[in-house]
Amino acid sequence: MGRRAGSSGPQPYDFRRPIKLSREHIRMLQISFETYARGCGTLLTTRLRAISQVSLLAIEQLTYDEYVSQVSSPTLMSVVTVEPLTGSMLLELPVTTAMTSIDHLLGGPGGTQPERPLTDVEMPLLRGLLEKMLDEFRYAFEAIVEVRPKLGAIEYNPQFVRALSPGDAVVVASFEIKVGTDESVGTICLPFTTILPVLNTDGEGVQVTEADRVARRVAHRNLTAGLASAPIDVAVRFEPIRMRTDAIVDLRVGDVVTFGHPVSVPLAITVNDTTFAHAVPGNQGSRLTCLVVPPPKENLA
Repeated sequence: MGRRAGSSGPQPYDFRRPIKLSREHIRMLQISFETYARGCGTLLTTRLRAISQVSLLAIEQLTYDEYVSQVSSPTLMSVVTVEPLTGSMLLELPVTTAMTSIDHLLGGPGGTQPERPLTDVEMPLLRGLLEKMLDEFRYAFEAIVEVRPKLGAIEYNPQFVRALSPGDAVVVASFEIKVGTDESVGTICLPFTTILPVLNTDGEGVQVTEADRVARRVAHRNLTAGLASAPIDVAVRFEPIRMRTDAIVDLRVGDVVTFGHPVSVPLAITVNDTTFAHAVPGNQGSRLTCLVVPPPKENLA
């Protein structure tokens, strides 16, 4: 009797969430989401020219209905496909933060902004910023899985976004977003069935289609061909000399400048100030040329 009284009693079991993220899974997601947060903070600071910071607050496992019910309305919720993974993730950004970001993009001071739908001019600016943020997401998750996030429709009311069924399990990452004086909380929602197989296999179980393989081979071939035929500026240089500022200013046509380059030492062939070969000057008909020669031996004396 005493043992029963001291026990915690029956524990509730949620059949909608029969599997929970392990500690290792949460750690993997935490590292990726923290990398994403740092990248977004740098991106917003440079793009908006305003001091910005993004910090990971929490990673939770909820149902889709629970997630939607805790998101304020109006807000900006974007549906994002994450090929080659199945399903779509949701990127949510408060309206005030979006308006503040657009104001900074247009050269404004930021500050208090109205909560209203975006105009036809403002929406493309916001989509461009969100696409840059998705580039940071792709980079942050490369260690887990290579994805190609693609921004889809944007809704103001979370209830209108039906990317999942109400009882579906999701993983929600919450971020504190500071843009200038504006502070808010944004979220990323990933379907549980989409992210769990990847976490279990460290990305090895992601199937790559034949079309993806062909596209990668074509891209690699094009990149190799482009690098092989890319024009590069090459310079043949004497050893540099040092001159006083007044001597440079007093230079006139006909003046002779003496180089300190020894006659017996070949010239340097450089690309972007990097020496990769040596040569001696000459001519071929009416054109100046140089003959590539072995590098000079270092003076060991």
